[in-house]
Amino acid sequence: MTLILPGSGVGGSINLESIGQATSQTSSAFSSPRLSPTENYKRLLSADLTLRRGAERLNDGSDRLPGPSVKLVDQTNLIMVSMSGSTPEQAQSRLEALQRAFLSILEHLRKGEAARRESEDLQRLDGLQQKLQQAQLRVIEFQGDTGLATLDQFNQRIRIVDDLRAKARELQQQLTESQATAAAQGELLGLDADQASAAQRLKADPLFQSLLARYALTLSDWTESRATLGDNHMKMAELDARLSSLRQATLQRGHQLTSLSTQELADFVDLSVSDSRERMLDAFLFSTSAVRGMQSTLAQIREQIAKHTKEMTGLVQTAATLSDLLREQRVAQAVFSSALARLDTNKSDPFASYPLVQTFESPSRPDAPSSPSTLLAIAGGIVSTLLVIMGFLLLWLRQPIIQLMLPKN
Repeated sequence: MTLILPGSGVGGSINLESIGQATSQTSSAFSSPRLSPTENYKRLLSADLTLRRGAERLNDGSDRLPGPSVKLVDQTNLIMVSMSGSTPEQAQSRLEALQRAFLSILEHLRKGEAARRESEDLQRLDGLQQKLQQAQLRVIEFQGDTGLATLDQFNQRIRIVDDLRAKARELQQQLTESQATAAAQGELLGLDADQASAAQRLKADPLFQSLLARYALTLSDWTESRATLGDNHMKMAELDARLSSLRQATLQRGHQLTSLSTQELADFVDLSVSDSRERMLDAFLFSTSAVRGMQSTLAQIREQIAKHTKEMTGLVQTAATLSDLLREQRVAQAVFSSALARLDTNKSDPFASYPLVQTFESPSRPDAPSSPSTLLAIAGGIVSTLLVIMGFLLLWLRQPIIQLMLPKN
């Protein structure tokens, strides 16, 4: 029979998303010039164990098969094996038994190697699993002690501070613009923020506004009457008295509500009865209120910034420690997952140490006996006959030859 070894290496790679990668590469068994699988298989075919296993499979009563003739074909991966027997059938059956024993021993060796490798890999995998569990336990304990579960929480607080600072800058810009607008309106009106605040309280008081409305109506009548009547006219005198009374009542009510002086209240009363200046006052009050509102909001934002900044300062070291622990956990998980995947990829090629062998020519039955050879027997008979004849001739002719060779007396 003829055996052939394909002799090609295989490789495989597994990518585990977000975890790691496992690569398995088996070189060709013929890549090393110092090792020859064909020589190994030649020795295995002639090994006593193989011959005994073959005899057990043949079950012909013998303890072992006779030694086979194993020939390696140069520059190829072919192994030619022949086996002798007393009959063609016996020779063929012996070779078939040897073939089955040889392949069975190869399979046993491969399984033994795989089992040994798997046992070693499982021990290594158990150690990696323990490291992974310890890393996970450290992360969980740290998260429970500090209250910082993920780095996203820390990053979220950083984003909150950044957003607050951006909002504070924007609000500061708006506040500056509103303050400039309010200052310009205050200069036109001749009022400051406190006076505007007092004016706002006055505008919110129903009694003051009622007196102010009556004062404005009376002032309107006084203005119309003055255009047609003299100062000494009775109606003008009556309107003057009413106007003075309402003015006094308005100032008195305003003094009760605010701390403004009489002159400031009088200016405000005169201001309020003018439609254009009243609109300016409303705009000034709106601007002043907006400024105070933005100042209050800006103060709260700065307080929140200070609070979050203080908290972040204390969390920086905590976040750094958590980052280290999470990195250790990811590394341990990647190593464990890669080792687990490699355990499976190592099983993908059972022919790494013992290359695949295929039967190129099955055990065949010989057409003629290898011995004795008819031609050799005839040639041997002729040569033997010639030798015997020569021997007899020498015996018959020995006396004359001796006489010729000895000297005469």
